[in-house]
Amino acid sequence: MLSVRNFPVFPSFSDAFFSDRFNRIDRLFSQLTGDTPLSLTPSYDLKQLDDEHYALTVSVPGWQASELDIEVAGGQLTVTGKKENTPDERDSSNGSWLHQGISRTDFRLSYRVPEHMQVTQARLQDGLLSVGLRLEIPESEKPRRIPIERYTAGVIEHQA
Repeated sequence: MLSVRNFPVFPSFSDAFFSDRFNRIDRLFSQLTGDTPLSLTPSYDLKQLDDEHYALTVSVPGWQASELDIEVAGGQLTVTGKKENTPDERDSSNGSWLHQGISRTDFRLSYRVPEHMQVTQARLQDGLLSVGLRLEIPESEKPRRIPIERYTAGVIEHQA
């Protein structure tokens, strides 16, 4: 079943009111549990391309490459966004906002990855951070097939 949600050009007061209430409740529960609020974490896609290659894409509209950091350590892949101390282009000096849905807060995403996962590339384009990953398992740790020898007992021949 396909679900379609309409976004009006001028959201009504009730939409903004309930959205704000939801965000406040989400932040409150997140403070109690220590988790990052859902509304503050960027969306992402993770795709397995083949047995060794993976692609992670994180939606980070408005972020600069200098504000993003990618790190692999201790079985964790971490993507961090920290805004630099620059004037916020989203301030209300150029008009009043009707709706602000693009998150501009710092974030930290962590993913558990296998020990031998390596980042092969990272690219920021059109608000999407693309991270290429490769699983490099050393030969000594790859599974090996052990041949089984066939045992044949000595054959006794009858001589006449």
